[in-house]
Amino acid sequence: MSKAHPVALPAVEVQARLGTSYPQPFRHDVGKRSKRALGEVFGLTNYGVNLVELPPGCWSAQRHWHTREDEFIYVLSGELTLVTDEGRQQLTAGMAAGFPAGEENGHHLINTSEAAACYLEVGDRIVADEVYYPDIDLQLVTDGAGGHVFTSRDGKPYSRP
Repeated sequence: MSKAHPVALPAVEVQARLGTSYPQPFRHDVGKRSKRALGEVFGLTNYGVNLVELPPGCWSAQRHWHTREDEFIYVLSGELTLVTDEGRQQLTAGMAAGFPAGEENGHHLINTSEAAACYLEVGDRIVADEVYYPDIDLQLVTDGAGGHVFTSRDGKPYSRP
């Protein structure tokens, strides 16, 4: 019996996805972000694992919080600025941060250094999860058909690119 997924491989061999699915005008600061969906390669279905690289000046995401998804990050290399409702905190290699589901503490990472930074991002795969962005007129809500749609706070959908 053959396996449908590899058991191990070099993470850098996983194809990187560049950019974001955010609607305009919210893409610019995240546009050079690179993600390698490691969890998908191994067939993981209960949680996702991404290897993320942020070049200088790049953001991990718009500042956000999740209704049902726990998030965890572990910095592998470089230096990142964690921005939360409490303020800014420098993270360096070996540091970790976690964000419990439903805690309305908007967060994201910014690479304010002169070199690329790399981290692991781990989160649940809960279909009913929704995401709220406290600094901008954006939310990611369930569409009633097992997917999600970006809308403004008044519920009006953003058009797809």
